[in-house]
Amino acid sequence: MLFSPLYSGSSGNCTFIEAGNARLLVDAGLTGTRITSALQALRVAPETLNAILITHEHTDHIRAAGVLSRRYNIPIYANAACFAAMEPMIGGVSPQCTRVFETGRDFYIGDVNVTPFLIPHDAAEPVGYTFRYQKYSAGVLTDIGHMDEHLYDAVDRCDILLLEANHDIDMLKAGRYPYPLKQRILSRHGHLSNDDSGLALCRLYARGLRSCVLGHLSAENNNETVAMATVANTLHAQGIHDLRLAMAHRDRPCGVFHLE
Repeated sequence: MLFSPLYSGSSGNCTFIEAGNARLLVDAGLTGTRITSALQALRVAPETLNAILITHEHTDHIRAAGVLSRRYNIPIYANAACFAAMEPMIGGVSPQCTRVFETGRDFYIGDVNVTPFLIPHDAAEPVGYTFRYQKYSAGVLTDIGHMDEHLYDAVDRCDILLLEANHDIDMLKAGRYPYPLKQRILSRHGHLSNDDSGLALCRLYARGLRSCVLGHLSAENNNETVAMATVANTLHAQGIHDLRLAMAHRDRPCGVFHLE
């Protein structure tokens, strides 16, 4: 299994996964040109993609979904509520490229087992995903206001996880965002802070997680140095020194992770 967060941040999100005979994108929240260029750097032709899986209808997750689907005949997977919410923003999607799933019920794309699960975010019916192929598994878990037992169970036994570390709480509170937006981000249906991301990883480590990519960092209220230091310090305070941490970048691919 190959796992590569191409872009991750409040300005756009897109992750590439390849396993067996399946090539998948999770979200397409940048321009089609930027996503295509990132795929080509991996020697992946966009017309060979088997699916674009959408987490929720916010622009930083769907910007190029319709364009890529129409241009390369790529099926879009989302639940019914998400399709209804994003349709005015992505334009028409041909019936043969419309794949509606039921949140919580797994399905296959080629050789890959996909499980969409509900996440706490202020969108129509937002989801995270796990992907399982043979003995390997990967998860995408961003845009979450808080962690709960349902989410811990959903990503249990993942070999690698893209996990949100959206903001530093002090930076957010002191920053220039208007008060209602700050309250939205801090709410239980907003975004996960660096501190909460670190605490979540302590629990996920106890469940067997050994590799994590931090992502969806805010451009205004976080930076990679602060996020990495906060999460690493939380882990080290609990005596955890062998959980491999990497950082997904806002403006460029962070690299390729091979599960083998």
